[in-house]
Amino acid sequence: MAKRRKFTDQFKAKVALEALRGDRTIQEIAAKHQVHPNQVSTWKRQAVEGMADVFSHGGKPEGPTEAEVKELHAKIGRLAVENDFLSEGLKR
Repeated sequence: MAKRRKFTDQFKAKVALEALRGDRTIQEIAAKHQVHPNQVSTWKRQAVEGMADVFSHGGKPEGPTEAEVKELHAKIGRLAVENDFLSEGLKR
C-alpha cells in the first residue's frame, strides 16, 4: 500500500494558480506536478471558493478580539501566581 503524500500550502497554491490561468489543461498540470487530475481540480475549486475570504477582511488577517486578549492575560496572571506558589513549595 502506498504512503500518502503531504503537500505544502505553497505547492497547492502554485498548482491551483496554474489551473486558474487556463494556459494548460488540468491533465497537463497534473502530469507536470505528478498529482492526480482530481486533486488539481479540488485545489482549483478550493482556491476559487476561498478567494472571497481574502477580500472580506480588507486583506488583513483576522486576529484575536479584545475580549480574548483580556481573557488570555488573566490566564497568564493566574498561571504565574501558581508557578510562584509551587516554586516556593519546592524550595522548602
